[in-house]
Amino acid sequence: MSHLEEETIDKSKIAAIKQALCANKCVKEDNLPIQIEEGLFLGSFGAAINKDALKSLNITHILTVADFMRSVYPDDFVYKKIKDVELIWFAVIEVVADREQTYIARHFDECFSFIDEAKKMGGGVLVHCFAGRSR
Repeated sequence: MSHLEEETIDKSKIAAIKQALCANKCVKEDNLPIQIEEGLFLGSFGAAINKDALKSLNITHILTVADFMRSVYPDDFVYKKIKDVELIWFAVIEVVADREQTYIARHFDECFSFIDEAKKMGGGVLVHCFAGRSR
């Protein structure tokens, strides 16, 4: 194995460890959806897996802005996942890449439709990413 291959594997392992540490922190410290307006909430991964809080706030739909995350409660909530949003790790903070090829605005129409659908049905929407910073 070349030095470059070893370095790539090491970076991959470090990224996985950072992701796990961030997930643990989000679950413990950042696990409540924050209401932005009637029927619209923001949160991290911790908020997205806090089923009791989601139910108590009448959240029926979950909009995930991170392609790699799975739907935790598919039988209880309607999910929409925004795919192909590039993410970069800085320490343990996840941010949408600030590059030409990462044009998050192209997803706005589908996001707005999903939010409107939930509100018309009398429910609410949680918009979340992994660390609660890329929404």
